[in-house]
Amino acid sequence: MTATHVAATGLVHGWYALSLLHGRIEAHIERALQSGHDLSVREYSLLDVLSHQHGGEGGHLRMNQVADAVVLSQSATTRLVTRLEDRGLLTRYLCVTDRRGIYTDVTEAGLALLAAARPTHDAALREALDRASQDPRLTPLVDAVETLDGPAAS
Repeated sequence: MTATHVAATGLVHGWYALSLLHGRIEAHIERALQSGHDLSVREYSLLDVLSHQHGGEGGHLRMNQVADAVVLSQSATTRLVTRLEDRGLLTRYLCVTDRRGIYTDVTEAGLALLAAARPTHDAALREALDRASQDPRLTPLVDAVETLDGPAAS
């Protein structure tokens, strides 16, 4: 086995472990949010991202920025926004300075649901990480996640 093959195999195992950790966490949070609040992980993430917008300069995200933030394609994000808008959790409107831009804001009902769901999300995340830390393949990744401190600097 060549050194390159050994390195590639290690990389593949690392990627597998990361995918496994992500899948376990997302599935656990999904079940908790669905049963407790009738929300998917993606819906929760979208509400959370949009709840951090503000009315000042550069305070609103364009749909492509929202799509990047929730890790979906732009078309999937638009469908997700439409579903939440139909439920009264979001509202869309035209940007006053650029009529091509469409902004999305969380409604009061959306903010209330997000506030109610946040403790469920956080507890499910903690539970999923605690369970994952029992798997030796995932322990280093759980440790890395737990040492992260907020968003990375741009």
